[in-house]
Amino acid sequence: MSEIFIHDLMAYDGLKILQRKDKFRFSLDSLLLADFVNFNLKSQKIIELGSGSGAILLYLSLKTDKKMIGIEIQRDVANLSIESIKCNKLDNQIEIINEDIKNIHDIFNPSSFDIVISNPPFFKNNDEKMMNENLSLSLSRHELSINFHEILIQTKRILKTGGSFYFVHRASRLEEIIMEMRDLGFVIKRIRFVYTKPKNDALMILVESRFNGKTGNMIIEEPLYVYNHDNQYTSEIKSIFHLGENQNDKKS
Repeated sequence: MSEIFIHDLMAYDGLKILQRKDKFRFSLDSLLLADFVNFNLKSQKIIELGSGSGAILLYLSLKTDKKMIGIEIQRDVANLSIESIKCNKLDNQIEIINEDIKNIHDIFNPSSFDIVISNPPFFKNNDEKMMNENLSLSLSRHELSINFHEILIQTKRILKTGGSFYFVHRASRLEEIIMEMRDLGFVIKRIRFVYTKPKNDALMILVESRFNGKTGNMIIEEPLYVYNHDNQYTSEIKSIFHLGENQNDKKS
């Protein structure tokens, strides 16, 4: 078994996360998605599909006091995230369930959640160039056990009408994503393109959608750049890393 080590959650030293070198570790896209999520008074029931190391839920604990659930298919990854949650004394707020996303409709009633969040596998099964020999890493990055369409189907089953589905994905798959969402009754309400640096092509998209929402009035936010021309993190990325310094003003 690979050695377990404890990290600060990015530059914010108020949260700790347990990780293993041989398992998928949280990355920038997880924290960008967590920062992108908005909460309001109606955001009572929250679930993440494919919660991995728990980084998104840990980060969201800085923004809300509401209870949250994470679904993770890999038992050892789920157990590690549970230990991270206990380490941060958040086990009364965050619950991790070791289960296949495809089975969650057997656990939860239809229309149970106000918000569903997912950082899904980005790459198709046939994308051999991006395939990793480590099965755990491949499950996290590739559509081996589930694809985006199947995540949408399960989200549709458990999300309330008018509920929000937040996700991050590769910008190159946007056309396919829009068509699949339209077919299943999802409407994009807010989208932000993420670039590694100015003048590069968009790398990722951050999306807020509604189930059975009204069409029109989609907001395309200003681009988010990770690095500036000097290959240093931009001021916005730095501020995302430090979310929590004013957490008492952000919780809802």
